[in-house]
Amino acid sequence: MKTIGQFNAAHGAETFGFRGLKTVYWNLEAARLYEESLARGESELSRQGALCADTGTHTGRSPKDKFTVRDALTDKTVWWENNAAMSPEHFETLLADFIAHTQGKELFAQDLYGGADPAHRVKARVFTELAWHSLFIRNLLIRPAVEEIAGYVPEMTIVDLPSFKADPARHGCRSETVIAIDFTRKIVLIGGSAYAGEMKKSVFTYLNFVLPTKGVVPMHCSANVGSNDDSAIFFGLSGTGKTTLSADPDRTLLGDDEHGWSKDGIFNFEGGCYAKTIKLSAEAEPQIYAASQRFGTVLENIVMDEITREVDFDNGSKTENTRSAYPLDFIPNASRTGRAGIPKNIVMLTADAFGVMPPIAKLTPAEAMYHFLSGYTAKVAGTERGLTGVEPEFSTCFGSPFLPRHPSEYANLLRDFIAKHHVDCWLVNTGWTGGQYGTGRRMPIRVTRRLLTAALDGSLNRADFRRDPYFGFAVPTSVPGVEPHILYPVKTWQDKAAFSETAKNLVAMFAKNFKRFEDHVDDAVKAAAPVNSLAA
Repeated sequence: MKTIGQFNAAHGAETFGFRGLKTVYWNLEAARLYEESLARGESELSRQGALCADTGTHTGRSPKDKFTVRDALTDKTVWWENNAAMSPEHFETLLADFIAHTQGKELFAQDLYGGADPAHRVKARVFTELAWHSLFIRNLLIRPAVEEIAGYVPEMTIVDLPSFKADPARHGCRSETVIAIDFTRKIVLIGGSAYAGEMKKSVFTYLNFVLPTKGVVPMHCSANVGSNDDSAIFFGLSGTGKTTLSADPDRTLLGDDEHGWSKDGIFNFEGGCYAKTIKLSAEAEPQIYAASQRFGTVLENIVMDEITREVDFDNGSKTENTRSAYPLDFIPNASRTGRAGIPKNIVMLTADAFGVMPPIAKLTPAEAMYHFLSGYTAKVAGTERGLTGVEPEFSTCFGSPFLPRHPSEYANLLRDFIAKHHVDCWLVNTGWTGGQYGTGRRMPIRVTRRLLTAALDGSLNRADFRRDPYFGFAVPTSVPGVEPHILYPVKTWQDKAAFSETAKNLVAMFAKNFKRFEDHVDDAVKAAAPVNSLAA
Protein backbone atom coordinates (compact mmCIF):
# COMPACT_ATOMS: atom_id res chain seq x y z
CA MET A 1 0.00 0.00 0.00
CA LYS A 2 1.42 3.37 -1.03
CA THR A 3 0.78 6.33 1.24
CA ILE A 4 1.04 10.00 0.35
CA GLY A 5 0.64 12.83 2.85
CA GLN A 6 0.82 13.21 6.63
CA PHE A 7 -0.92 10.85 9.06
CA ASN A 8 -0.42 8.85 12.24
CA ALA A 9 1.43 5.79 10.96
CA ALA A 10 0.38 3.82 14.06
CA HIS A 11 -3.27 4.26 13.04
CA GLY A 12 -3.32 3.91 9.29
CA ALA A 13 -5.89 2.45 6.91
CA GLU A 14 -5.06 -1.12 7.91
CA THR A 15 -6.28 -0.49 11.48
CA PHE A 16 -9.78 -0.11 10.05
CA GLY A 17 -9.43 -3.35 8.13
CA PHE A 18 -8.52 -2.17 4.65
CA ARG A 19 -6.38 -4.61 2.69
CA GLY A 20 -4.88 -4.45 -0.79
CA LEU A 21 -5.37 -0.74 -1.35
CA LYS A 22 -3.27 0.72 -4.14
CA THR A 23 -2.76 4.16 -2.59
CA VAL A 24 -4.07 6.24 0.30
CA TYR A 25 -3.77 10.02 -0.01
CA TRP A 26 -3.70 11.40 3.53
CA ASN A 27 -4.94 14.87 4.52
CA LEU A 28 -4.24 16.54 1.19
CA GLU A 29 -4.96 20.26 1.03
CA ALA A 30 -7.02 22.06 -1.59
CA ALA A 31 -4.41 22.54 -4.34
CA ARG A 32 -3.42 18.87 -4.46
CA LEU A 33 -7.03 17.72 -4.27
CA TYR A 34 -7.84 20.01 -7.21
CA GLU A 35 -5.08 18.37 -9.22
CA GLU A 36 -6.21 14.86 -8.36
CA SER A 37 -9.88 15.56 -9.03
CA LEU A 38 -9.31 17.31 -12.35
CA ALA A 39 -6.84 14.64 -13.52
CA ARG A 40 -9.44 11.94 -12.82
CA GLY A 41 -12.16 13.81 -14.71
CA GLU A 42 -14.32 14.09 -11.58
CA SER A 43 -14.82 17.83 -11.84
CA GLU A 44 -14.25 21.01 -13.82
CA LEU A 45 -12.78 24.41 -13.02
CA SER A 46 -14.89 27.55 -13.06
CA ARG A 47 -13.54 30.83 -14.41
CA GLN A 48 -13.30 32.20 -10.87
CA GLY A 49 -11.49 29.15 -9.50
CA ALA A 50 -14.15 27.02 -7.83
CA LEU A 51 -14.15 23.25 -8.34
CA CYS A 52 -17.42 22.22 -10.01
CA ALA A 53 -18.71 18.65 -9.65
CA ASP A 54 -21.95 16.87 -10.47
CA THR A 55 -23.49 14.35 -8.07
CA GLY A 56 -25.30 12.31 -10.72
CA THR A 57 -28.76 10.93 -10.03
CA HIS A 58 -28.56 11.85 -6.34
CA THR A 59 -28.82 15.64 -6.14
CA GLY A 60 -29.87 15.52 -2.49
CA ARG A 61 -29.84 13.23 0.52
CA SER A 62 -31.51 9.80 0.41
CA PRO A 63 -33.27 9.60 3.80
CA LYS A 64 -35.18 6.43 2.90
CA ASP A 65 -31.87 4.65 2.35
CA LYS A 66 -30.45 5.56 5.77
CA PHE A 67 -30.20 2.76 8.35
CA THR A 68 -29.13 2.41 11.98
CA VAL A 69 -27.76 -0.82 13.42
CA ARG A 70 -30.15 -2.11 16.06
CA ASP A 71 -28.15 -3.65 18.88
CA ALA A 72 -27.88 -3.56 22.68
CA LEU A 73 -26.83 0.11 22.65
CA THR A 74 -29.52 1.40 20.32
CA ASP A 75 -32.47 -0.92 20.95
CA LYS A 76 -33.97 1.20 23.76
CA THR A 77 -32.39 4.57 22.91
CA VAL A 78 -33.10 5.16 19.21
CA TRP A 79 -36.40 6.61 17.97
CA TRP A 80 -37.32 3.70 15.70
CA GLU A 81 -40.43 5.40 14.31
CA ASN A 82 -38.02 7.75 12.56
CA ASN A 83 -35.02 5.48 11.96
CA ALA A 84 -34.90 2.34 9.81
CA ALA A 85 -33.16 -0.58 11.49
CA MET A 86 -30.39 -2.79 10.14
CA SER A 87 -29.27 -5.96 11.89
CA PRO A 88 -25.69 -6.28 13.14
CA GLU A 89 -25.28 -9.26 10.83
CA HIS A 90 -26.32 -7.27 7.74
CA PHE A 91 -23.99 -4.44 8.72
CA GLU A 92 -21.09 -6.85 9.18
CA THR A 93 -21.70 -8.20 5.67
CA LEU A 94 -21.96 -4.69 4.28
CA LEU A 95 -18.70 -3.66 5.95
CA ALA A 96 -16.88 -6.71 4.61
CA ASP A 97 -18.17 -5.98 1.11
CA PHE A 98 -17.13 -2.32 1.38
CA ILE A 99 -13.60 -3.35 2.30
CA ALA A 100 -13.50 -5.92 -0.50
CA HIS A 101 -14.75 -3.29 -2.97
CA THR A 102 -11.76 -1.05 -2.20
CA GLN A 103 -9.08 -3.62 -3.01
CA GLY A 104 -6.78 -2.27 -5.70
CA LYS A 105 -8.34 1.20 -5.43
CA GLU A 106 -6.98 4.57 -4.42
CA LEU A 107 -8.64 6.27 -1.45
CA PHE A 108 -8.44 9.75 0.02
CA ALA A 109 -8.45 10.16 3.79
CA GLN A 110 -9.08 13.23 5.93
CA ASP A 111 -8.57 13.39 9.70
CA LEU A 112 -10.99 16.00 11.03
CA TYR A 113 -12.99 17.18 14.03
CA GLY A 114 -16.72 17.47 14.44
CA GLY A 115 -17.23 20.13 17.13
CA ALA A 116 -15.37 23.35 17.96
CA ASP A 117 -15.52 22.67 21.71
CA PRO A 118 -12.72 20.21 22.60
CA ALA A 119 -14.83 18.86 25.47
CA HIS A 120 -17.58 17.72 23.11
CA ARG A 121 -16.00 17.12 19.71
CA VAL A 122 -15.53 13.85 17.84
CA LYS A 123 -12.47 12.88 15.83
CA ALA A 124 -13.89 11.81 12.47
CA ARG A 125 -11.74 10.06 9.87
CA VAL A 126 -13.31 10.13 6.40
CA PHE A 127 -12.25 7.80 3.56
CA THR A 128 -13.53 8.70 0.08
CA GLU A 129 -12.93 7.33 -3.40
CA LEU A 130 -13.47 10.75 -5.00
CA ALA A 131 -10.90 13.50 -4.58
CA TRP A 132 -13.53 16.22 -4.66
CA HIS A 133 -15.40 14.48 -1.83
CA SER A 134 -12.21 14.71 0.20
CA LEU A 135 -12.03 18.45 -0.45
CA PHE A 136 -15.73 18.82 0.38
CA ILE A 137 -15.47 17.19 3.79
CA ARG A 138 -12.18 18.99 4.49
CA ASN A 139 -14.05 22.25 3.85
CA LEU A 140 -17.07 21.31 5.93
CA LEU A 141 -15.53 19.84 9.08
CA ILE A 142 -12.88 21.34 11.36
CA ARG A 143 -9.29 20.90 10.23
CA PRO A 144 -6.73 20.03 12.95
CA ALA A 145 -3.49 21.97 13.12
CA VAL A 146 -0.68 20.30 11.18
CA GLU A 147 1.14 19.37 14.39
CA GLU A 148 -1.94 17.47 15.63
CA ILE A 149 -2.00 15.05 12.69
CA ALA A 150 0.92 12.90 13.88
CA GLY A 151 -0.95 11.94 17.06
CA TYR A 152 -4.45 11.78 15.60
CA VAL A 153 -6.45 8.68 16.59
CA PRO A 154 -9.96 8.55 15.06
CA GLU A 155 -13.05 7.97 17.18
CA MET A 156 -15.45 7.44 14.27
CA THR A 157 -14.85 6.42 10.67
CA ILE A 158 -16.83 7.25 7.55
CA VAL A 159 -16.30 5.35 4.30
CA ASP A 160 -17.88 6.93 1.21
CA LEU A 161 -17.91 4.80 -1.96
CA PRO A 162 -20.29 6.10 -4.64
CA SER A 163 -19.31 3.23 -6.97
CA PHE A 164 -20.47 0.61 -4.46
CA LYS A 165 -23.90 -0.86 -5.21
CA ALA A 166 -25.71 -2.37 -2.26
CA ASP A 167 -27.75 -5.58 -2.54
CA PRO A 168 -31.01 -5.25 -0.54
CA ALA A 169 -31.29 -9.00 0.01
CA ARG A 170 -27.68 -9.37 1.11
CA HIS A 171 -27.30 -6.13 3.08
CA GLY A 172 -30.77 -5.63 4.57
CA CYS A 173 -31.33 -2.27 2.87
CA ARG A 174 -33.85 -0.82 0.41
CA SER A 175 -31.94 -0.20 -2.83
CA GLU A 176 -28.46 0.03 -4.33
CA THR A 177 -27.98 3.19 -2.27
CA VAL A 178 -27.16 2.79 1.42
CA ILE A 179 -26.19 5.00 4.35
CA ALA A 180 -25.62 2.76 7.37
CA ILE A 181 -24.47 3.86 10.81
CA ASP A 182 -23.29 1.63 13.63
CA PHE A 183 -23.23 3.72 16.81
CA THR A 184 -21.55 0.97 18.81
CA ARG A 185 -18.61 0.61 16.45
CA LYS A 186 -18.75 4.28 15.40
CA ILE A 187 -18.73 3.49 11.69
CA VAL A 188 -20.71 5.05 8.84
CA LEU A 189 -20.85 3.41 5.39
CA ILE A 190 -22.14 5.41 2.42
CA GLY A 191 -22.59 3.66 -0.92
CA GLY A 192 -24.32 4.24 -4.22
CA SER A 193 -24.61 8.03 -3.91
CA ALA A 194 -22.21 10.81 -4.91
CA TYR A 195 -24.13 13.44 -2.95
CA ALA A 196 -21.43 14.79 -0.65
CA GLY A 197 -23.85 16.13 1.95
CA GLU A 198 -24.41 12.57 3.23
CA MET A 199 -20.96 12.70 4.86
CA LYS A 200 -21.45 15.87 6.87
CA LYS A 201 -24.93 14.85 7.96
CA SER A 202 -23.56 11.51 9.18
CA VAL A 203 -21.30 13.36 11.60
CA PHE A 204 -24.29 15.46 12.69
CA THR A 205 -26.36 12.31 13.25
CA TYR A 206 -23.58 10.80 15.36
CA LEU A 207 -23.33 13.93 17.54
CA ASN A 208 -27.13 13.98 17.84
CA PHE A 209 -26.87 10.53 19.40
CA VAL A 210 -24.00 11.05 21.84
CA LEU A 211 -24.33 14.66 23.03
CA PRO A 212 -27.74 14.58 24.80
CA THR A 213 -26.32 12.09 27.30
CA LYS A 214 -23.73 14.77 28.19
CA GLY A 215 -26.36 17.46 28.73
CA VAL A 216 -25.60 19.14 25.39
CA VAL A 217 -28.34 20.10 22.91
CA PRO A 218 -27.34 19.32 19.31
CA MET A 219 -29.16 21.71 16.97
CA HIS A 220 -29.84 22.01 13.24
CA CYS A 221 -29.27 25.75 13.21
CA SER A 222 -27.02 28.57 12.12
CA ALA A 223 -25.58 31.00 14.67
CA ASN A 224 -23.94 34.40 14.91
CA VAL A 225 -22.84 36.74 17.68
CA GLY A 226 -22.85 40.51 18.21
CA SER A 227 -20.16 42.74 19.63
CA ASN A 228 -21.48 42.26 23.17
CA ASP A 229 -21.29 38.43 23.01
CA ASP A 230 -25.04 38.47 22.34
CA SER A 231 -25.21 35.25 20.36
CA ALA A 232 -28.28 34.11 18.44
CA ILE A 233 -29.27 30.80 16.91
CA PHE A 234 -31.43 30.31 13.80
CA PHE A 235 -33.37 27.07 13.47
CA GLY A 236 -34.70 26.22 10.04
CA LEU A 237 -35.03 23.59 7.36
CA SER A 238 -33.35 23.80 3.98
CA GLY A 239 -34.38 26.89 2.03
CA THR A 240 -35.68 28.89 5.00
CA GLY A 241 -32.70 31.23 5.17
CA LYS A 242 -30.38 29.85 7.89
CA THR A 243 -27.25 30.48 5.87
CA THR A 244 -28.39 33.78 4.36
CA LEU A 245 -29.64 35.41 7.54
CA SER A 246 -26.80 34.33 9.79
CA ALA A 247 -24.28 35.83 7.33
CA ASP A 248 -24.84 39.33 8.72
CA PRO A 249 -21.99 41.79 8.03
CA ASP A 250 -22.66 43.47 11.39
CA ARG A 251 -22.34 40.25 13.40
CA THR A 252 -19.72 37.49 13.65
CA LEU A 253 -20.75 34.22 11.99
CA LEU A 254 -20.29 31.05 14.04
CA GLY A 255 -21.66 28.66 11.44
CA ASP A 256 -24.54 28.04 9.06
CA ASP A 257 -25.95 24.61 9.86
CA GLU A 258 -25.05 22.60 12.99
CA HIS A 259 -24.28 23.66 16.57
CA GLY A 260 -24.30 22.41 20.12
CA TRP A 261 -25.44 24.21 23.27
CA SER A 262 -23.70 23.24 26.51
CA LYS A 263 -23.58 24.83 29.96
CA ASP A 264 -20.69 26.97 28.69
CA GLY A 265 -22.44 28.35 25.59
CA ILE A 266 -22.83 27.40 21.95
CA PHE A 267 -20.29 25.93 19.55
CA ASN A 268 -20.16 25.08 15.87
CA PHE A 269 -19.93 21.44 14.82
CA GLU A 270 -18.37 22.38 11.50
CA GLY A 271 -15.55 24.35 9.93
CA GLY A 272 -17.33 25.36 6.75
CA CYS A 273 -20.60 26.37 5.10
CA TYR A 274 -22.85 24.45 2.71
CA ALA A 275 -24.96 27.13 1.09
CA LYS A 276 -27.80 26.75 -1.40
CA THR A 277 -26.92 28.75 -4.51
CA ILE A 278 -30.05 28.75 -6.65
CA LYS A 279 -30.70 32.42 -7.56
CA LEU A 280 -27.59 33.44 -5.61
CA SER A 281 -26.65 37.07 -6.30
CA ALA A 282 -23.99 39.53 -5.21
CA GLU A 283 -26.71 42.05 -4.33
CA ALA A 284 -28.83 39.87 -2.01
CA GLU A 285 -26.11 37.68 -0.47
CA PRO A 286 -22.72 39.34 -1.08
CA GLN A 287 -20.69 37.26 1.38
CA ILE A 288 -21.96 33.89 0.15
CA TYR A 289 -21.64 35.00 -3.47
CA ALA A 290 -18.01 36.06 -2.97
CA ALA A 291 -17.16 32.83 -1.10
CA SER A 292 -18.65 30.79 -3.95
CA GLN A 293 -16.46 32.49 -6.53
CA ARG A 294 -12.98 31.57 -5.37
CA PHE A 295 -10.36 28.86 -5.30
CA GLY A 296 -11.00 26.21 -2.65
CA THR A 297 -14.79 26.21 -2.94
CA VAL A 298 -16.69 23.16 -4.21
CA LEU A 299 -19.79 23.88 -6.31
CA GLU A 300 -22.30 21.06 -6.78
CA ASN A 301 -24.55 20.61 -9.82
CA ILE A 302 -23.98 24.14 -11.10
CA VAL A 303 -24.59 24.88 -14.78
CA MET A 304 -21.49 26.44 -16.34
CA ASP A 305 -20.84 27.96 -19.75
CA GLU A 306 -18.73 25.53 -21.77
CA ILE A 307 -16.63 28.30 -23.32
CA THR A 308 -16.26 31.02 -20.68
CA ARG A 309 -16.54 28.73 -17.63
CA GLU A 310 -18.83 31.26 -16.02
CA VAL A 311 -21.26 29.71 -13.55
CA ASP A 312 -24.98 30.41 -13.82
CA PHE A 313 -26.50 30.46 -10.35
CA ASP A 314 -29.96 31.15 -11.81
CA ASN A 315 -30.03 27.89 -13.75
CA GLY A 316 -31.72 25.06 -11.86
CA SER A 317 -31.99 22.65 -14.78
CA LYS A 318 -29.91 20.00 -12.98
CA THR A 319 -31.56 20.57 -9.61
CA GLU A 320 -32.93 23.37 -7.46
CA ASN A 321 -30.58 22.07 -4.76
CA THR A 322 -27.38 23.56 -6.18
CA ARG A 323 -24.76 24.02 -3.47
CA SER A 324 -21.53 25.76 -2.51
CA ALA A 325 -19.18 24.23 0.08
CA TYR A 326 -16.43 26.47 1.40
CA PRO A 327 -14.34 26.90 4.55
CA LEU A 328 -15.80 29.17 7.19
CA ASP A 329 -12.89 31.58 6.93
CA PHE A 330 -14.01 32.46 3.40
CA ILE A 331 -16.58 34.65 5.20
CA PRO A 332 -14.68 37.79 6.30
CA ASN A 333 -16.39 38.17 9.68
CA ALA A 334 -16.53 34.49 10.60
CA SER A 335 -15.52 33.38 14.08
CA ARG A 336 -12.06 31.88 14.38
CA THR A 337 -13.02 29.84 17.44
CA GLY A 338 -16.50 28.63 16.47
CA ARG A 339 -17.65 29.30 20.04
CA ALA A 340 -19.79 31.91 21.80
CA GLY A 341 -21.67 32.46 25.02
CA ILE A 342 -25.23 31.59 26.00
CA PRO A 343 -27.63 32.81 23.28
CA LYS A 344 -29.80 35.83 23.98
CA ASN A 345 -32.20 35.04 21.14
CA ILE A 346 -33.57 31.98 19.38
CA VAL A 347 -35.05 32.46 15.91
CA MET A 348 -37.18 29.75 14.29
CA LEU A 349 -37.37 30.21 10.53
CA THR A 350 -40.26 29.00 8.42
CA ALA A 351 -40.84 29.49 4.71
CA ASP A 352 -44.64 29.56 4.82
CA ALA A 353 -45.65 29.07 1.20
CA PHE A 354 -49.32 29.34 2.20
CA GLY A 355 -48.68 33.03 2.89
CA VAL A 356 -50.69 33.35 6.12
CA MET A 357 -48.03 33.59 8.83
CA PRO A 358 -46.73 37.02 9.90
CA PRO A 359 -43.14 38.04 9.11
CA ILE A 360 -42.22 37.82 12.80
CA ALA A 361 -43.85 36.76 16.06
CA LYS A 362 -42.60 36.60 19.62
CA LEU A 363 -43.03 33.23 21.30
CA THR A 364 -43.54 32.31 24.91
CA PRO A 365 -41.38 29.41 26.14
CA ALA A 366 -44.35 27.05 25.70
CA GLU A 367 -45.02 28.34 22.19
CA ALA A 368 -41.33 27.96 21.39
CA MET A 369 -41.47 24.30 22.38
CA TYR A 370 -44.61 23.78 20.32
CA HIS A 371 -43.04 25.23 17.20
CA PHE A 372 -39.69 23.54 17.82
CA LEU A 373 -41.39 20.16 17.97
CA SER A 374 -43.55 21.05 14.96
CA GLY A 375 -40.64 22.22 12.79
CA TYR A 376 -42.93 23.71 10.15
CA THR A 377 -42.07 24.97 6.71
CA ALA A 378 -43.69 24.42 3.30
CA LYS A 379 -42.44 22.91 0.05
CA VAL A 380 -43.37 24.36 -3.32
CA ALA A 381 -43.60 23.05 -6.87
CA GLY A 382 -40.24 22.37 -8.48
CA THR A 383 -38.28 21.57 -5.33
CA GLU A 384 -39.12 17.86 -5.44
CA ARG A 385 -39.98 15.51 -8.24
CA GLY A 386 -43.75 15.21 -8.68
CA LEU A 387 -44.60 18.18 -6.46
CA THR A 388 -46.99 20.50 -8.28
CA GLY A 389 -48.47 22.74 -5.57
CA VAL A 390 -47.79 23.71 -1.97
CA GLU A 391 -47.27 21.08 0.71
CA PRO A 392 -46.62 21.55 4.43
CA GLU A 393 -43.47 20.00 5.83
CA PHE A 394 -43.24 19.26 9.54
CA SER A 395 -39.71 18.17 10.42
CA THR A 396 -39.56 17.97 14.19
CA CYS A 397 -36.75 19.92 15.88
CA PHE A 398 -36.11 21.38 12.40
CA GLY A 399 -34.07 18.29 11.60
CA SER A 400 -36.09 15.07 11.73
CA PRO A 401 -33.86 13.05 9.33
CA PHE A 402 -30.88 13.50 11.65
CA LEU A 403 -32.51 12.61 14.99
CA PRO A 404 -31.56 9.19 16.35
CA ARG A 405 -33.33 9.91 19.66
CA HIS A 406 -36.92 10.86 20.37
CA PRO A 407 -37.60 14.57 19.73
CA SER A 408 -38.70 15.07 23.34
CA GLU A 409 -35.12 14.47 24.51
CA TYR A 410 -33.83 17.42 22.48
CA ALA A 411 -36.87 19.57 23.24
CA ASN A 412 -36.62 19.04 27.00
CA LEU A 413 -32.95 20.00 27.04
CA LEU A 414 -33.67 23.10 24.96
CA ARG A 415 -36.63 24.06 27.15
CA ASP A 416 -34.48 23.88 30.27
CA PHE A 417 -31.80 26.11 28.75
CA ILE A 418 -34.40 28.66 27.56
CA ALA A 419 -35.97 28.83 31.01
CA LYS A 420 -32.67 29.00 32.87
CA HIS A 421 -31.24 31.80 30.74
CA HIS A 422 -34.46 33.72 29.91
CA VAL A 423 -33.86 33.53 26.18
CA ASP A 424 -36.13 35.52 23.83
CA CYS A 425 -37.73 33.31 21.15
CA TRP A 426 -39.02 34.43 17.74
CA LEU A 427 -40.80 32.82 14.80
CA VAL A 428 -39.85 34.39 11.46
CA ASN A 429 -41.65 33.73 8.17
CA THR A 430 -39.25 33.96 5.22
CA GLY A 431 -41.89 32.52 2.90
CA TRP A 432 -44.76 34.24 1.12
CA THR A 433 -46.97 37.25 1.73
CA GLY A 434 -49.96 38.66 -0.15
CA GLY A 435 -51.14 35.18 -1.15
CA GLN A 436 -49.74 31.70 -1.26
CA TYR A 437 -47.03 30.50 -3.62
CA GLY A 438 -48.06 31.28 -7.19
CA THR A 439 -50.19 34.28 -6.19
CA GLY A 440 -48.28 36.20 -3.56
CA ARG A 441 -44.64 37.24 -3.43
CA ARG A 442 -41.66 36.09 -1.42
CA MET A 443 -41.19 38.00 1.83
CA PRO A 444 -38.74 40.82 1.00
CA ILE A 445 -35.36 40.01 2.50
CA ARG A 446 -34.91 43.64 3.54
CA VAL A 447 -38.05 43.30 5.70
CA THR A 448 -36.77 40.10 7.30
CA ARG A 449 -33.36 41.63 7.97
CA ARG A 450 -34.91 44.77 9.49
CA LEU A 451 -37.14 42.73 11.80
CA LEU A 452 -34.29 40.45 12.83
CA THR A 453 -32.07 43.43 13.59
CA ALA A 454 -34.79 44.83 15.85
CA ALA A 455 -35.21 41.46 17.57
CA LEU A 456 -31.50 40.91 18.13
CA ASP A 457 -30.70 44.43 19.36
CA GLY A 458 -33.59 44.28 21.83
CA SER A 459 -35.60 47.16 20.40
CA LEU A 460 -38.41 44.89 19.19
CA ASN A 461 -39.17 43.93 22.79
CA ARG A 462 -40.36 47.51 23.33
CA ALA A 463 -42.93 47.37 20.50
CA ASP A 464 -46.69 47.07 20.94
CA PHE A 465 -47.94 43.55 20.17
CA ARG A 466 -51.28 42.04 19.13
CA ARG A 467 -52.40 38.43 19.34
CA ASP A 468 -52.67 36.67 15.99
CA PRO A 469 -56.29 35.42 15.70
CA TYR A 470 -55.26 32.12 14.11
CA PHE A 471 -51.93 31.18 15.69
CA GLY A 472 -52.21 32.93 19.04
CA PHE A 473 -48.67 34.26 19.24
CA ALA A 474 -47.70 37.91 19.71
CA VAL A 475 -47.10 39.99 16.57
CA PRO A 476 -45.71 43.56 16.63
CA THR A 477 -48.17 46.16 15.42
CA SER A 478 -45.49 48.44 13.96
CA VAL A 479 -41.73 48.44 13.46
CA PRO A 480 -39.74 51.42 12.18
CA GLY A 481 -38.67 50.91 8.57
CA VAL A 482 -41.27 48.20 7.87
CA GLU A 483 -44.52 48.81 5.97
CA PRO A 484 -47.30 48.47 8.58
CA HIS A 485 -49.60 46.31 6.47
CA ILE A 486 -47.01 43.54 6.02
CA LEU A 487 -47.22 42.83 9.76
CA TYR A 488 -50.92 41.98 9.25
CA PRO A 489 -50.93 39.09 6.75
CA VAL A 490 -54.65 39.39 6.01
CA LYS A 491 -54.13 42.97 4.84
CA THR A 492 -51.70 41.80 2.16
CA TRP A 493 -54.31 39.52 0.56
CA GLN A 494 -56.92 40.83 -1.86
CA ASP A 495 -59.25 37.91 -1.17
CA LYS A 496 -59.87 38.06 2.60
CA ALA A 497 -62.14 35.01 2.59
CA ALA A 498 -59.44 32.96 0.87
CA PHE A 499 -56.93 34.10 3.49
CA SER A 500 -59.21 32.98 6.32
CA GLU A 501 -59.83 29.59 4.74
CA THR A 502 -56.11 29.05 4.07
CA ALA A 503 -55.15 30.04 7.62
CA LYS A 504 -57.74 27.71 9.14
CA ASN A 505 -56.49 24.86 6.97
CA LEU A 506 -52.90 25.42 8.08
CA VAL A 507 -53.97 25.52 11.74
CA ALA A 508 -55.67 22.15 11.22
CA MET A 509 -52.44 20.77 9.70
CA PHE A 510 -50.51 21.87 12.78
CA ALA A 511 -53.03 20.16 15.05
CA LYS A 512 -52.95 16.91 13.10
CA ASN A 513 -49.17 16.81 13.06
CA PHE A 514 -48.79 17.55 16.78
CA LYS A 515 -50.93 14.64 17.95
CA ARG A 516 -47.83 12.41 17.92
CA PHE A 517 -46.17 14.62 20.55
CA GLU A 518 -49.10 15.25 22.90
CA ASP A 519 -48.10 12.44 25.26
CA HIS A 520 -44.61 13.90 25.61
CA VAL A 521 -45.38 17.52 26.53
CA ASP A 522 -46.99 19.34 29.44
CA ASP A 523 -50.30 21.20 29.44
CA ALA A 524 -48.65 24.57 28.78
CA VAL A 525 -47.20 23.35 25.50
CA LYS A 526 -50.49 21.75 24.50
CA ALA A 527 -52.24 25.06 25.20
CA ALA A 528 -49.79 26.82 22.85
CA ALA A 529 -51.30 25.04 19.86
CA PRO A 530 -52.72 27.38 17.18
CA VAL A 531 -56.07 25.59 17.19
CA ASN A 532 -56.61 26.69 20.81
CA SER A 533 -56.19 30.38 20.00
CA LEU A 534 -58.49 30.05 17.00
CA ALA A 535 -61.19 28.41 19.07
CA ALA A 536 -60.90 31.13 21.69
